[in-house]
Amino acid sequence: MSSNETAADTAATMAHILGHCRTVAVVGLSPKPHRDSYEVSQYMQENGWRIIPVNPVAAASGQPILGERVYATLTEAAAAESIDLVDVFRNSADVPPVVDEAIAIGARAVWMQQGIAHEAAAQRARAAGLQVVENKCLMVEHARLR
Repeated sequence: MSSNETAADTAATMAHILGHCRTVAVVGLSPKPHRDSYEVSQYMQENGWRIIPVNPVAAASGQPILGERVYATLTEAAAAESIDLVDVFRNSADVPPVVDEAIAIGARAVWMQQGIAHEAAAQRARAAGLQVVENKCLMVEHARLR
């Protein structure tokens, strides 16, 4: 949560994203079933969400993840798919270019998973009209707010 955002603001943002987004590009989605990114994405997929994997290494292999084509970048994914939400499974230091790409492709929201936050990037996203959640697990919040 940013210093300018209250817990109530964060709760309202999460509820709005969970109520209005159904197609999520997962940046850093691992093909390994034991990884958090895979578990969260599989859960969201099982709950009716469309998962769009974004992982340059996995994309190079040509192998799908969770039955979906893997894209090397958000820009490549957005050329083929309509993306509502960008879910980030990358180190906090890697967030700014992901947010810049999310803004450029016209995503509606950015969700940084548990342990991931970047205040300056979050402020840029909000200034561009995107909703932002930091340091929260999409799967945990979805299960809690259902």
